[in-house]
Amino acid sequence: MQYQEFGKTVEDKKKVLIRLFISTLYLSAFTFGGGYVIVSLLKKKFVDEYHWIENDEMLDLVAIAQSAPGAIAVNGAIVVGYKLAGLIGAFVAVIGAIIPPFVIITILAMCYQAFRDNWLISQMLEGMQAGVAAVIACVTYEMGNGIAKGGDKMSLLIMAGAFVAACFMNVNVIYIILTCIIFGVVRTLLKRRKEA
Repeated sequence: MQYQEFGKTVEDKKKVLIRLFISTLYLSAFTFGGGYVIVSLLKKKFVDEYHWIENDEMLDLVAIAQSAPGAIAVNGAIVVGYKLAGLIGAFVAVIGAIIPPFVIITILAMCYQAFRDNWLISQMLEGMQAGVAAVIACVTYEMGNGIAKGGDKMSLLIMAGAFVAACFMNVNVIYIILTCIIFGVVRTLLKRRKEA
């Protein structure tokens, strides 16, 4: 993946890295519900607000983040940071993404006994679950809509097949991802062969 250089001067690059760090720190601090929620927020921040990444590129970066082992929030920060500023961008984005959960989990672990049986806390968490489901549904709609608007029939078939396999046939997600990777590699090789 080719990374994108922002700014001609060292000062401009520092500003981009600072904005990248603050953005991933902020997004990570206010993301409840797992990695798929942060994907939506990364898109809103880096595609819609800053215009640092195109929508199609964001879909590719999300696919890479989902395919790699590890937490999708951290993987998403790595690929976005690398795309924007190379290895230093990936490092800055990861540090920004892991600080809030590290601090929050440390505090919660120390206070776990007090929170464990608290009725108010359990009700707050149930409310957050409903909100998280809505955000994940929104991300799914936006990403699927982007693929549908692209007009690529093969991508639509792959998306529909993956949905059917996961939701109705109970196929393990790992097999679906590996199958999609194979389809993608074969399509790319065939496309390059036709162009040559």
